[in-house]
Amino acid sequence: MALMPQTAELPQRAAAAATSLLLVNRAKAGDRLAFGQLVEQHYDFIFRTACKWTGKRSDAEDVAQEVCIKLATAIQSFDGRSAFTSWLYRVTLNMVRDGQRSSSRRGKTIDAFTLVHPEDDPGGQEESATAHELWNAVSELPEKQREAIMLVYAEEMNHAEAAAIMGCKEATVSWHIHEAKKTLRGLL
Repeated sequence: MALMPQTAELPQRAAAAATSLLLVNRAKAGDRLAFGQLVEQHYDFIFRTACKWTGKRSDAEDVAQEVCIKLATAIQSFDGRSAFTSWLYRVTLNMVRDGQRSSSRRGKTIDAFTLVHPEDDPGGQEESATAHELWNAVSELPEKQREAIMLVYAEEMNHAEAAAIMGCKEATVSWHIHEAKKTLRGLL
């Protein structure tokens, strides 16, 4: 029975992917209305992704706006080898990284992986503090390990989906997660 909702979602996902692909092709051909519809259709996805990776609503809004602007030219590079949302996720993640590098050059302290916000966790403060500690430790991991952990645990992707976004093999994602867990055991 647990498989029923996922199975029922498949036709909806396929229809959404087909609609996105149609809009992408039209936007690549210069159709501004199609581009606007594509941005509108995926803005929440871009914002949620940016928010998870930046940990701050204001930073996520800035990233989402930058991604939308960049899409105007970057859409030409979408070749259809992956799902549009996988490609868009990579574009968003790259924009987050660019912003973090820029901020760190200006000497700002970034708490990029604080995923637990007070309004998100009506439960106990102890649980929130533990989650905050964990994500602070994750933020100290090497970039590829941190990325694998975030995609698999925060984004709830399987290793194959994470590999598609990271541009590596599924086994490499597994290795990065294994190494990250070893490092986290030492930190916590």
